[in-house]
Amino acid sequence: MAQQSLTFQHVKTVDQVNKITTSLMMLEGVDSAEVGRHGAEVDGRASRQTLINAIEKLKLGVKVS
Repeated sequence: MAQQSLTFQHVKTVDQVNKITTSLMMLEGVDSAEVGRHGAEVDGRASRQTLINAIEKLKLGVKVS
């Protein structure tokens, strides 16, 4: 199991955090995700690009790096 760190910009609300958490947890290969306003720690086999794509598909205006 690999751990990946993502950094966020423009996450301002609990609703955004909840949507990001749900989106990441529903991905194939994600075992756990701890999400906050400034980033996420994700465990599992999903690729970094898959995680970023899932967040961008939410169209929340969040910048992920």
